[in-house]
Amino acid sequence: MTITSTSLSPSELSALKTKYEQLGQGHVFQFYDELAAEEQGFLLDQLLAIDVERLNGIYQKAVDASAAASSPNGEQESVEPLSKDVFDTVMPDTNNRKRKHQDIQDWETLGLSLIAKNQVAVILMAGGQGTRLGSTAPKGCYDIDLPSKKSLFQLQAERILRLQELAQQYKLPQEQQEKVVIPWYIMTSGPTHQPTVDFFKKHRYFGLDEKNITFFEQGTLPCLTMDGKIILESKGKVAIAPDGNGGIYAAVQNKGVIDDLKRRGILYTHCYCVDNCLARVADPVFMGYCASKETDCGVKVVRKTQPDEPVGVVCRRGGRYGVVEYSEISQDLSEKRDDDGALTLRAANIANHFFSTAFLNRVPEFAGELEYHIAKKKIKHVDLSTGQQVTPTANSGMKLECFVFDVFPFAQNFSVLEVDRKEEFSPLKNAPGSGVDCPETSRRDIIAQHVRFVQAAGGSVKGVPQNIVEATQVPDDLAFELSPWVSYAGEGLADVVNGKVVLAPAVIETRQDLVKLTQH
Repeated sequence: MTITSTSLSPSELSALKTKYEQLGQGHVFQFYDELAAEEQGFLLDQLLAIDVERLNGIYQKAVDASAAASSPNGEQESVEPLSKDVFDTVMPDTNNRKRKHQDIQDWETLGLSLIAKNQVAVILMAGGQGTRLGSTAPKGCYDIDLPSKKSLFQLQAERILRLQELAQQYKLPQEQQEKVVIPWYIMTSGPTHQPTVDFFKKHRYFGLDEKNITFFEQGTLPCLTMDGKIILESKGKVAIAPDGNGGIYAAVQNKGVIDDLKRRGILYTHCYCVDNCLARVADPVFMGYCASKETDCGVKVVRKTQPDEPVGVVCRRGGRYGVVEYSEISQDLSEKRDDDGALTLRAANIANHFFSTAFLNRVPEFAGELEYHIAKKKIKHVDLSTGQQVTPTANSGMKLECFVFDVFPFAQNFSVLEVDRKEEFSPLKNAPGSGVDCPETSRRDIIAQHVRFVQAAGGSVKGVPQNIVEATQVPDDLAFELSPWVSYAGEGLADVVNGKVVLAPAVIETRQDLVKLTQH
């Protein structure tokens, strides 16, 4: 039976206090006797839920790992590029373009076949708030000022809808009565959970079946002082924070997601972050590539071209696959290049992953070995000597986070697929007007992609130069948008736009819209 504050006897309360004191965290009871009964109950429920011995262990392991990583002779010497047997790319192969095109077609066909068999699901990491964007809503609700005013959630939902429709064609004739379903599991955090659920309800799940969308919360950990003491946010409340995007592994176990995947017969999942407006949700090319290699854990990357770009790179470190942060690599190693001029360490991590259900089910076997990372933050806290709440102006404590890539070293069959940055990666992180990874760049990159879709199909968009190479060449004031309902990745357009001009401004939501807005 789970003990709660309402069922706690005096002797059990005394034992709880003793436990915290023995583990060096007795200060959490410093103001307990001053609290009203309701406040005492809230604090006790928090303290009963904390595995304080595990917490102390996580802290010590994180501190040791941080010290080792910053050592001048530490990880840097063991960082190596990916081996060819785990890596492939969708980028054009100048030596054998025909083979590369055929590879991509084969991967896509296999991926669509797996989707048609209802063996693929999507897990979305959507616990982030839009604080840096100046928004109080979950980041997935954010409007990047597209002509349609669609949120990130809506763009991704419509990609799922289109992909279900495309995959239906890959069902056998006797299976056509069964609809293709790509279940969507959305991981939220405490602050974003209810607003996310409400947003989906308000928008009627963007046309998806409510039964195939599952919302679940990631875990939390107490915030700590720099010397590992639990922080009290107020006299009767522990300061807590989400446990990082790596909290997904415990959450899918604890919240019933693994059980649901098994019940549905899901073999593979695509897992990605909500803030990438170009994310190809359940990408059949990626699914097919990984499945063809019997991958249990895979990752998409984009090519890093500048040594000082602040991104982690997927590589081998200490003989095992993982991600090394840009701050952990020496300048010499970050600038090292191959004979063809490309950076040696160039597989930039974009938090876009493939997992077999069997792998997700196996994570508890090595969960105790996963690293936690220190994120120093300004954390509101109570001054233990005065009882006054302090709002710091400098970093005052730490949050402990596990990253989604921390499982890479434990993969039995690891695979990496390099994709085209301008087609698949445009993160939304910074405030409007900042010029980098912001709403304006997200909007630009989507519109530019839609123009390229039309051009690749043999058409053109009014007011846009033909043969756009880079996204930045799109006019800032261009109002042009193709709904993912119309085309997931540029397919199905040629029979309408080839040799013709699509008129802008335009928001094209259906093929009928496309036909109406196209002229010779």
